[in-house]
Amino acid sequence: MKTKVLTQSDMEQAARILREGGLVGIPTETVYGLGANALDDTAVANIFIAKGRPQDNPLIIHIPEAAWLERYCTDVPDTAWRLAERFWPGPMTMVLPRSALVSDRVTAGLDTVGIRCPGHELCREIIRLAGVPVAAPSGNTSGRPSPTTAAHMMEDMDGKIDAIVDGGPCGVGVESTIIDLTCTPPRLLRPGGITLEQLTEVLGEVEIDPAVRRQMRAGEKPKAPGMAYRHYAPKAPVTVVAGDAGATADYILSHAKGGDGVICFDEYSDRFLGCHVIAVGKFEDKQEQARHIFDALRAFDHTEVSAIWAQCPDSSGIGLAVVNRLSKAAGFHVIEVEP
Repeated sequence: MKTKVLTQSDMEQAARILREGGLVGIPTETVYGLGANALDDTAVANIFIAKGRPQDNPLIIHIPEAAWLERYCTDVPDTAWRLAERFWPGPMTMVLPRSALVSDRVTAGLDTVGIRCPGHELCREIIRLAGVPVAAPSGNTSGRPSPTTAAHMMEDMDGKIDAIVDGGPCGVGVESTIIDLTCTPPRLLRPGGITLEQLTEVLGEVEIDPAVRRQMRAGEKPKAPGMAYRHYAPKAPVTVVAGDAGATADYILSHAKGGDGVICFDEYSDRFLGCHVIAVGKFEDKQEQARHIFDALRAFDHTEVSAIWAQCPDSSGIGLAVVNRLSKAAGFHVIEVEP
């Protein structure tokens, strides 16, 4: 199979491929997604094959507008409509009771489904033209860092899927926030572009699932993508160093070997002489860090580094999403240092 690279002028072609059961890489504001018709069992099964994704890892379906919500979900609570009004289109996924229309393969056998209306206008238009909801996990080989450009996705998916639509670099850079509305209080399953603080403004109390901060344990079943498995990992092992920024820089400086990779804040980029250094943004600019964290992790796969060290922001705002992605990339190998 030859994977085509499509542009904005090819939206009709991308929609037709989806409608006919093919696989298309689609741009979103978060990361590039590997899209298929969510109502087509065979098409959805091909997502898992292309990615090498475990079958018990559920997918998110994407819709072009909130009005589609009741087609694919049942018993939609008032909280869902309030969240949709505030944050859709945007980087937020809601977990709700599924309708019978949704493929069992999408939900991994669960009676719930994750659903979102993406903030990327081109993505929404492709879904609208296709006329079907689109199941779309991140467009990377399972376990690798997620793609934030069409070129990243081509690295992993060339020859495995029909086409990739190049919609430019992703603006958020980490996957959508996932909030489970089937429990009380609502539960944050994955932090992302919509922050915990923003969710609590609408919902009041929000519980954080333990899997946000630790590896899922044996017997625990994931309700959302990315909860159960090592994700976002480059080839070299990652060690995350958390705490005061100056102290984390000192720790990495004293432990990193020449030739190691270092992900750091801009203010410390000139300290790690002899290392492969990638700065992802200023200490205070967590939005910038989120946009570049996957780029940095992917970039090291094109080097000979044997170990990667990463400075880590605090967990406020979108920092929680950056901490989560780095921790999962490291298999939760996180070192806490004191100032």
